[in-house]
Amino acid sequence: GTPDVDVVTETTPTRPESPYGRSKLIGEWLLADQGTATGLTHTSLRYFNVVGSGHEDLVDTSPHNLFPLVFDALLADRTPIVNGDDYPTPDGTCVRDYVHVQDLAETHVAAAQALANGTPLRAVYNLGAGEGVSVRQIMTTIAQVTGMPFEPLVGPRRAGDPARIVASGALATQDLGWNPHRTLTEMVSSAWQARQSHPTAD
Repeated sequence: GTPDVDVVTETTPTRPESPYGRSKLIGEWLLADQGTATGLTHTSLRYFNVVGSGHEDLVDTSPHNLFPLVFDALLADRTPIVNGDDYPTPDGTCVRDYVHVQDLAETHVAAAQALANGTPLRAVYNLGAGEGVSVRQIMTTIAQVTGMPFEPLVGPRRAGDPARIVASGALATQDLGWNPHRTLTEMVSSAWQARQSHPTAD
């Protein structure tokens, strides 16, 4: 949900506003209950906005995610749309914490290895970069990477979209070596290369 703080930590109150968010939180509860009942060792990794591609064979085609929506619009000679530009953010568009899928995958491996080795882990970890990037900044970077300049159209806000969500990944860095070092340009470039490798992706 919409946080009351600029940077979300693992102890920030959880208030999911969508069925997807609620299902994730329920998963954490189930793991905690199973741990109490059986001694199951576990941890939950809380993703923030995962983008990019770790391999050209893997392309994000979700109709709900920003990158594929913008790519598909550009490839169809349509102008991408920003959902709302009147949020209380520097440029009026939503601000999110974007992380590269490869950084995420590497930390999944680290968490699995730690659990397998019997290393005590916390119940949850935020996998965020701690840096906010606006939707308009994303679109500017996409225009630069693709070589397709455009000025996005402005549509209405989407229901339930918080103005800003940025997370601290400090605990994951401390315990799991979380290091979200790939830049926004690298995120966009890898996603664009994967999309170009799948011209009929849907």
